[in-house]
Amino acid sequence: MERKVRVRFAPSPTGALHLGGVRTALFNYLFARRNHGDFLLRIEDTDQNRYVPGAEQYIIDSLKWCGLKVDEGVGVGGDCGPYRQSERKELYRQYALQLVESGHAYYSFDTSEELDQQRKNCESRGETFIYNAQSRPGLKNSLNMSPQETKQLLESGSSYVIRFKMPDREELTLKDIIRGEVHFNTAILDDKVLFKSDGMPTYHLANIVDDHLMKITHVIRGEEWLPSLPLHVLLYRAFGWEDTMPQFAHLPLILKPVGNGKLSKRDGNKMGFPVFPMEFTDPETGEKWHGYKEDGYFPEAFINMLALLGWNDGTDKEIFTIDELCEAFSLERVHKAGSRFDPEKAKWFNHKYLIAKPDAEIADLLAEILHANGLQCEKAKLEKICGLMKERANFVSDIYNDSLFFFQTPETYVEKDVKKYWKEESVPVMKELYRILSEIDDYSFSNTDKIISGWIDANELGFGKVMNPFRVAIVGAAKGPHMYNIIEILGKEETLKRLDKAIKTL
Repeated sequence: MERKVRVRFAPSPTGALHLGGVRTALFNYLFARRNHGDFLLRIEDTDQNRYVPGAEQYIIDSLKWCGLKVDEGVGVGGDCGPYRQSERKELYRQYALQLVESGHAYYSFDTSEELDQQRKNCESRGETFIYNAQSRPGLKNSLNMSPQETKQLLESGSSYVIRFKMPDREELTLKDIIRGEVHFNTAILDDKVLFKSDGMPTYHLANIVDDHLMKITHVIRGEEWLPSLPLHVLLYRAFGWEDTMPQFAHLPLILKPVGNGKLSKRDGNKMGFPVFPMEFTDPETGEKWHGYKEDGYFPEAFINMLALLGWNDGTDKEIFTIDELCEAFSLERVHKAGSRFDPEKAKWFNHKYLIAKPDAEIADLLAEILHANGLQCEKAKLEKICGLMKERANFVSDIYNDSLFFFQTPETYVEKDVKKYWKEESVPVMKELYRILSEIDDYSFSNTDKIISGWIDANELGFGKVMNPFRVAIVGAAKGPHMYNIIEILGKEETLKRLDKAIKTL
């Protein structure tokens, strides 16, 4: 009987959620939805030294903002809980002891100083120290002790760890959904620590036990975990869980915009773009990291952009709704090579989503920005402004910045535009334009176009000779949409007031 697809996103609460982590969550989510499965959230907080207060809630809030609904896990519940590893400590101890009893793991009593000395000794010979079958005989572990000696050390409270007993010189050929066959030799793999004397498991033990008990069918994670694959597969084998072992898929790295290497949080700060979905303040240092949400990105655009970092559907299509992504996604179409992050492409995605949104929806968002800046405007007028300005904008904030002249009479005029367009002969032309505009009551585009364009043609004035100084007078700068659109929105009273002010000031 085929098992129901169950995948998990299992971050550590050690800080803000990097966009690479969000992409891992997204690919798990898409795979689950495509296969009518479950998407779980598990918090892997076994490393208490790196725990950051607030990070867990930040993860939950980020997934919610991204629209990635968790079916089971922290904040939701389910039949396989608890879903925080710190609440499952005793469970891991049982499984660690089971491995010791079956001969697949052992107690190691070596101190940090003793292991450091071993490393130095190896370095002096031009070798690399590996704690494995070759070095075990000369080290302080239960494999070299009698059961009585081991028992005495444990009862006396001696510090210890439980290590996995890596097979000696075994060739492993393992399957990865994205990369195909991958090969490892255990001769160069060390006996990883599975359980620490402080009562906490390491990631390796905890995640294998949890994935098994939570019936995970596919482990989709970053390629940095690929070197851990042989240990994880061997742990399944040691426990006798090979029949229920999940399939593995290791996602490619997200690379820096320039140069080589993995995209880091510092890269964003240096180059002026966020690498986190939402703003995060480090509780210890007070350092603030800005996020895509606060920078004005739509969650749908952010998700669409992330989905195409390392995956495509085999076509040139770039704009996908979340439902379309769920329908099209497959792990087989995930790339092996890393994907270079392009901040400008991220803006392009947001632009595409912005222009596709109804003007009424954008107007509501623009109204919030206006309110925050002590301004207000009626909804119908805002909708017209958004319809005019959104094609030129990447963000709603761009619409605000570029259309401020609609809400405030210009106090100053851009000097270079005045110098270029407001000539001595502009004053009589603008005075005549003022007279014509004062006689018009219908300020619709079609009517002002007919009357003003007719006047320009009849007097052979030239369109630029009239419209350029007119624009400077009304907008305060040589920018903005068509002047007939602008004055239709401003209305007669405001248009005449601004034109009169410019005639008297410039």
